[in-house]
Amino acid sequence: MGESGKMGKSQVLIVGGTGYIGRRIVKASLAQGHTTHVLLRPQIGLDIDKLQMLLSFKEQGARLVEASFDDHQSLVDAVKEVDVVICTMSGVHFRSHNILLQRKLVDAIKEAGNIKRFLPSEFGMDPARMGHALEPGRVTFDEKMEIRKAIEEANIPYTYISANCFAGYFCPNLSQLGTLLPPKHKVCIYGDGNAKVAYMDEDDVATYTIKTIDDPRALNKTIYLRPQENILTQRELVATWEKLTGKQLEKITISADEFLASMKDMDYAGQVGVGHFYHIFYEGCLTNFDIGEDAEEASQLYPEVQYTRMHEYLKCYL
Repeated sequence: MGESGKMGKSQVLIVGGTGYIGRRIVKASLAQGHTTHVLLRPQIGLDIDKLQMLLSFKEQGARLVEASFDDHQSLVDAVKEVDVVICTMSGVHFRSHNILLQRKLVDAIKEAGNIKRFLPSEFGMDPARMGHALEPGRVTFDEKMEIRKAIEEANIPYTYISANCFAGYFCPNLSQLGTLLPPKHKVCIYGDGNAKVAYMDEDDVATYTIKTIDDPRALNKTIYLRPQENILTQRELVATWEKLTGKQLEKITISADEFLASMKDMDYAGQVGVGHFYHIFYEGCLTNFDIGEDAEEASQLYPEVQYTRMHEYLKCYL
């Protein structure tokens, strides 16, 4: 194992390759010279966009592997062809359905017995630090911890990726809920606006993720993606945008109580979002701890990666 693929690099299977982060991980895996397999599920049905994306991966050199979560043996067979499995199925909101699918994937990896690294679908806040999280968003973290428990009980070698805030969802909108575009006139500031937040370009998330898969330093560890220059307060992010545009925004401060009270009129997804924003922007949950012995920080492990700073990320929104 490990000598398979070209240049002695691991062969990789990506499950959820057409998703928001998955498609970037496919690209990064190919770019870093791995033989890259992407799961094609027969249940794709009439989803032409997904199918055409998978075919474009194939044109770029990926191998499409057909397997179904309803067919355990097909999953085991797919897993046996590779050394590393990366699951990116979660999308924006983790759902119990995807937990069931990941459990099936863990069962297949356990039975195959050949995988030297599994990266489950994480890529957000570290669920191990979110035991106190507010309902209903807490289920996101509880479900991820269930998967971790299954992985560790099966003695599957793992790396957990804590990628913090995807820039596309948190940066151009200056972290405003309910929009992806920059605000024109006024911006809501959460509390004092001084909690330190880690923002990550999604392509950089993928680059760092693939860097870890053959790295013994990342084995059975959590890798935090929080490069120093991308740790910004909300006020610093707003000031960055104001400097780029040459325009000042009106700032409206929202107290923690006000912010939490806004949940009561929201649907389930809205309540999950408010809870997560509360932990990030009021508690500072992404940066208010030291990275422990069972963890590493990605930009320190891989100083050669030229990660995108947020003032650069924002420029295409001008």
